[in-house]
Amino acid sequence: MKVVRLSSILHSIKSHFGLRNSLGVSSYSITTATYERRGLTLTTKKWSDSMRLIYRKISPIGDPTVSIVPVLDQWVQDGGAIDKETIQVMIKELRSYKRFAHALQMSMWMTDKQSFLPSAGDAAVRLDLISKVQGIEQAENYFNSIPEKLRALPSYTALLNCYAYVRDVEKAESTMDKIRELGLAKWPLAYNILLGLYHRIGNYEKLVSLIHKMEEDGIGWDRFTYGIRSTAYAAVSDEEGVDKTVTRMEWDTSVVLDWTSYSTAASAYAKLGLLDKALAMMEKSEGLVSGKRSNTAYEYVITQYATYGKKDDVLRLWKVYKEKRKVFNKGYRSVIPSVLKFDDLECAERIFEEWESENSHYDMRIPNYLIGAYCIKGLLEKAETFMDRIISKGGKLDEFSWYYLAKGYLHNNQPKKAVEKMKKAIAVCDVCHKRWKPDKEVVAACLEYFKQEGDVEEAGNFINLLGDKNIISVDVQDSLMNNFLHEEPILDALSELNADDELVGDGEALSEPEVDRFGNNSI
Repeated sequence: MKVVRLSSILHSIKSHFGLRNSLGVSSYSITTATYERRGLTLTTKKWSDSMRLIYRKISPIGDPTVSIVPVLDQWVQDGGAIDKETIQVMIKELRSYKRFAHALQMSMWMTDKQSFLPSAGDAAVRLDLISKVQGIEQAENYFNSIPEKLRALPSYTALLNCYAYVRDVEKAESTMDKIRELGLAKWPLAYNILLGLYHRIGNYEKLVSLIHKMEEDGIGWDRFTYGIRSTAYAAVSDEEGVDKTVTRMEWDTSVVLDWTSYSTAASAYAKLGLLDKALAMMEKSEGLVSGKRSNTAYEYVITQYATYGKKDDVLRLWKVYKEKRKVFNKGYRSVIPSVLKFDDLECAERIFEEWESENSHYDMRIPNYLIGAYCIKGLLEKAETFMDRIISKGGKLDEFSWYYLAKGYLHNNQPKKAVEKMKKAIAVCDVCHKRWKPDKEVVAACLEYFKQEGDVEEAGNFINLLGDKNIISVDVQDSLMNNFLHEEPILDALSELNADDELVGDGEALSEPEVDRFGNNSI
């Protein structure tokens, strides 16, 4: 996976009409807006017993292709209590865990089967979910079907977010023009989305122009605006610009800073190679870590210290994290790859054993970090023994587990074993999730082995297996077989394949705090 440094800044937005400018709270909901006015957040509201019971029935259904609607229907048939606010909170929870398909099913069930009237916020949330699950065209169709009375700032902002996400500059700008035309561009919310889009596509001329437009229109900056601005200055190697932005941010009494404000500034300075300034920002960031969502803060700051080569700070903050908060799987998914950045296998193994002794849910991403590390070091026998241990503990090896081992055997000049493990990786790959594609060089090496063995039948079976799991298209299947049979370069037929993960996949653990297009933090 790619290390994503800017997603939380580019897609986080300040809240008005029910949006939140802090991480982890559902956006665009009347419920959220009500709590906002009372100075509370939904996270302060305790779940009722009935809420917990229904959510416990839904939570284990991890496959997005399996509908949760029958579970909801059965709950109502059995006399279970349900209300709109409960549904809204559960939709928010599902979104926070990136279970977008199930969140969309619940959103539709709320209005279609329970006949709860949707609010403008509900419509905006559904628009976002449709874009994530079904694509931008279906999102546009839904937006056009929203009743006029619900077509307000939340839905227009959601649509703007959708266009920004797919980098459709023309439609994003057109939507922004409509927001201005309706007199809704009174806050930094929509501006931040468009600024983030300009930054992502590298159009700093338009970014600066929009900043000036905000100032002309009297639109104040919020902490996300400051984050985008400092990151943009760093992208063009403007140290003075970052300095001025940070200074202005600290003097701006209208902005409530949090840990992300300084972690973003730290990233900007680090990009400029100014490690001392980056670490000074990190110290300030640490000082603002607090609240129920501080797990996310600790996890990100730990990985940020690892990126800056500060092992002592990684271990220091890990200790603080464990003392102050209950650590869940994602905490371990942050610290283990961070420690492995320093080539400290022993420390990573100790932390893994700690996790294994305290967690009943066997998240394969955690042992996969160690499998990858063993394979990088050529400790293939140790990796296999470790995998046997995982199975004995009830863990289920996935495609990444076998793929790391296959790459390890290839690097160790054992192609026969590499092919064997690669077949296992493909066999356990879930077609529905489509989350894994092997490196084209690995696929090519496997086919070269079959060529050397003169085994055309096994090569064909291998290519068909790749096609059956949607790893390659039908056209690529044909090209591969043709190149194999006619002694043409196999790599030429694999241009559509790119590696999704490195051996010690640090994409997730070492990325910015994952924030969706509405500022919802996924933990």
